[in-house]
Parts: sequence; structure tokens; C-alpha cells
Amino acid sequence: FMDIDTTGWLDIATRVPSPKQDARPPGMTPELIVIHAISLPPGEFGGPWIDRLFTNALPPEGHPFFARIQGLRVSAHVLIRRDGEMVQYVPFLQRAWHAGVSCFQGRERCNDFSIGIELEGSDVHPFTGAQYERLARLITVLKKTYTGLADAPVVGHSDIAPGRKTDPGPCFEWSRLQVLSDA
Repeated sequence: FMDIDTTGWLDIATRVPSPKQDARPPGMTPELIVIHAISLPPGEFGGPWIDRLFTNALPPEGHPFFARIQGLRVSAHVLIRRDGEMVQYVPFLQRAWHAGVSCFQGRERCNDFSIGIELEGSDVHPFTGAQYERLARLITVLKKTYTGLADAPVVGHSDIAPGRKTDPGPCFEWSRLQVLSDA
């Protein structure tokens, strides 16, 4: 079972509040779900690094890649780890900084009206069954909780930032997600 409280937090997710969030513009509610993929360092899974990136605590000396992304202003609402564990950084009613420069159906600034879900993964690693199951369940709960999401599309970061982003990447099986969502 999975539920969202009145402040926008998932009951089954580990809470790791990110300072990289702010209020949505007045009157703006979630109307789009964006799927991302992340691994830190690139291609490596597990460890504390994603949490640290989203909470301004990533040590630049921890890995050569970390020095390159120091100061990056990025967060997400939820991360689904390889084993299906869920970590929530930003309540769904707030704006997470996941989309960057983005546009969906002529609307820019997708952070204003979207929910960003990160999957621990990359363009070259298949996602796990546990991730697809948790993602499908989360999307179902989000669509039942927020009226603006009831008929909302689910897109990849690459769909709202083409040419700039590739995630969730070619290993993400959209048809597998659909099958689970309909089940």
C-alpha cells in the first residue's frame, strides 16, 4: 500500500528533504509526470551520492565527476533505487528542480507544473523489475491523489528537453510500465 499525506509526502518513502525546492507559481498544480534516470558517479549504483547531490552535500573531492557538477541546482520529488526503495526529497505540492530548461506542448518551465521521478539507472543499464513495479504504483497513486494528474501524460526528461537530455534512455521499457499501470 502507498499513500500521500495532505502535505505531499509519501508514507512509504524515506524522507531526505532537499533545500533545492520552492513554491510552485500561484494556482499551479501538478499536470505532468517526468521520468528521469540518474547514477552517481555515472554508471555506478548504490551509495549516498544522489542524496548528497540533492541536499547540497556532495563532496567535490569524492570523485572527479563530482567536481564537475559542484553547485548544480537540481533535485527531484522522488528517487526509486534499484531495489525499489523510494526516497522523497521534495513534497509533491512544492516545485522540485528536476527539468531544467524544458518545454512540453508549448509550455515552458516544466518544473512549475510537473512531478519529477528519478530512477537509479543510466542509458546503458536495464532498469529492475522492482523499479517498474514501484514506479507504476506511484504513478497510479499520484493520478488518484492530484486531479490535474488524472489524465496527465507520463514523459521522459528527453521528451521535454530534447537534444539536451537522453534520460530515462533507451533501456527504459515504456511498454512494461504501461502494462504494470493497467494491472
